[in-house]
Amino acid sequence: MSMIFKFRMLSDEAEDFVRDYEVPYDMNLADFHAYLRESVGYSPAEMASIFTSDAEWEKLREFTSVDMGLEAEDDSFSVPLPMERVSLGQIMHEKFGRLVYVFDIFHERQFFIELLETKFAEEGVTYPRIVTEEGEPPLQCTPGKEPAEGSIFDEAMDEFGEFEGDDTYDDEQ
Repeated sequence: MSMIFKFRMLSDEAEDFVRDYEVPYDMNLADFHAYLRESVGYSPAEMASIFTSDAEWEKLREFTSVDMGLEAEDDSFSVPLPMERVSLGQIMHEKFGRLVYVFDIFHERQFFIELLETKFAEEGVTYPRIVTEEGEPPLQCTPGKEPAEGSIFDEAMDEFGEFEGDDTYDDEQ
């Protein structure tokens, strides 16, 4: 019986957007990318990357949709690997592991993906599949059409930046 990963995908551009996916653990990243792209209705022409991520969504290891033809001289993670050479099971090792899916490299637009559960495949169920679908994904950029400016995070940081503070405080006492 094969293993299934259940992922949740969110966007910092569309507050009500949520997608939960169940996919085979041995699905390669190229097929995962194609499935995600198709599930939100994006054009296949755009380059993309998937990154492993830490708990703060900082990008770690990069996997690209296009083979850059680069080879690492050692076992370091400095050279991006092509998505088709790596499976989800090779990079996802713990519950709540995170991925950043950069679907628009030129505008640095991305989805945030978290592993919610690992389970056995259910008999009679076809995978991959969408199990939760809420909200609309952000629009994909096309030539001549730029993405909407700012994100929810940017708005929150702008408000934080307006903090006046106490000018009478003397930190040299």
